[in-house]
Amino acid sequence: MIAGSAPPAIIVHSLAQALVAAEAAAALGKPLTLRSAAGAGSTVGVGWFASLGTILFERHPALDLTLVLDCADEAGTALGALRRGLKAVRVAGSPDVLAKLAALADGYGARLDRDERPCLDLIGGLAEQVDLAARCRDWLKD
Repeated sequence: MIAGSAPPAIIVHSLAQALVAAEAAAALGKPLTLRSAAGAGSTVGVGWFASLGTILFERHPALDLTLVLDCADEAGTALGALRRGLKAVRVAGSPDVLAKLAALADGYGARLDRDERPCLDLIGGLAEQVDLAARCRDWLKD
């Protein structure tokens, strides 16, 4: 998908938030890019994030969903995510490291995410699901 053709990402910190965002996108018929929190590759782990995707795909099979795991500067975590089947990762590193990771990602049918547009970060909305749903719908409408 071309950057700009879909609404910018929504950053989620929990399964509940991901479910609310997916429901909003499905109701609007919009594509959805969910991004993990910065460095989540090492904090919540590749397995957790991949499982989140599995749950969302099961509940919303028609949803055009892209998951992006942020691996901070951990190239090994990014490679593990690609091996696990994730199709987009964010990772920081030297140009040489990024070029090698980009080539490996391409071999897995994946990519390095470089979308620098502002994101909707749901960190502040952990308590109120109704507010989360409204925030997601408003974000995805544009």
